[in-house]
Amino acid sequence: MHNKTLTYLLSSLLLLTPLISQAEILAMVNYDSIAGQTPRREGIAILNIDPDSPQFGKIINDLPLPADALSHHIFYNKDLSKAYITALGKGPLRVINMKRKPYVIESLDVPQCQVSEDMVFTADKKTWYLTCMGSSNVIVGDAKTDKVKQVIAMDSKDIYIRYPHGIALQEEINRIIVTSTVRPSDLGDPGETVTVIEATTGKVLSTHKLSNKPSPSGSAPVEVVFVPHANPPMAYVATMFEGKLWTALWQENHNNFNFEPVYDFADVKQGVTLEIYFNKAHNQLYVTTANPGALNIFDISGKSSLKPVLIKSIPTAGGAHHVVFSPDEKYAFVQNNFLNLPNMDDGSITVIDLQKMEKISTIDTLKNKGLKPHDIYMMPQWHTDDAH
Repeated sequence: MHNKTLTYLLSSLLLLTPLISQAEILAMVNYDSIAGQTPRREGIAILNIDPDSPQFGKIINDLPLPADALSHHIFYNKDLSKAYITALGKGPLRVINMKRKPYVIESLDVPQCQVSEDMVFTADKKTWYLTCMGSSNVIVGDAKTDKVKQVIAMDSKDIYIRYPHGIALQEEINRIIVTSTVRPSDLGDPGETVTVIEATTGKVLSTHKLSNKPSPSGSAPVEVVFVPHANPPMAYVATMFEGKLWTALWQENHNNFNFEPVYDFADVKQGVTLEIYFNKAHNQLYVTTANPGALNIFDISGKSSLKPVLIKSIPTAGGAHHVVFSPDEKYAFVQNNFLNLPNMDDGSITVIDLQKMEKISTIDTLKNKGLKPHDIYMMPQWHTDDAH
């Protein structure tokens, strides 16, 4: 009986061995080639980013993009069946059907959009919203057909939605917040406001200055993200040039938000504040800064949500930008490149152990090929982000 049990256990281990050796965490990383490289290349690489895998850092698949697309961000719809790719160049929006293999990148017709940036989706899977920084409007699209339903447009000189970049949707209160960032051609003429829009109608309700300096402050609000399930509803906003984190707290009695600055990254000698993320429990906040490059981890549990407490600032590399997390939240993966700008274009992906709160490895796969990543997004099987 003992020998039979031992034989059974050994057989089970042998059957598991191939699964262990094929361990993987896959992420999409869109990239372009460094300046001067000919022919110019753009694409989306699917990488194995699992530090515990023998295939760590390996490119599993490579999907080509037009060389003049200037692909920018990647977003999933609510059921993870489509991945949308925004772009700063030719063709503002593309989509991948994630249910169909081999993956094919298809272009969508959005003539009213120039320099597409961020997207959000309604919970009923019927509608998406897209910010267009170059044409100063917000596009409302049908999430099933991907046809344009509405254009929330303002004159480019209007303070409301000039150079719209970040966008956040809170359906329980029927509100959208949009940031006014910078002129896309040269990052000049930075804005200083966010705009509140009624989601179902597209009606512009109010505009709020996010700086305590005299106008024009040039604070450049860039990203805005609602904390999932927060009560009352609350969002965080990052000001790119002023380097601060703000809260937007819903005031039910006034049907509007109260905006307050809650953290200054100058205190840790960091600048160019960019992306905002949360853990699954929504009691920790992660904010990237591109110069010199860091992932900042905050406690936002309880009353700390209104006054985030910095737990640790972890150096990454120049251009710390987008972040993804392993499903068990053991690792964070930070993509280091912000618009190929000097000193913010390292091109690596930093691997951080979130339990030890320290950098443990670097993925230089694209960097070593003369390619620069612009976003990182988990493949559907490993995607857990419920805030974007």
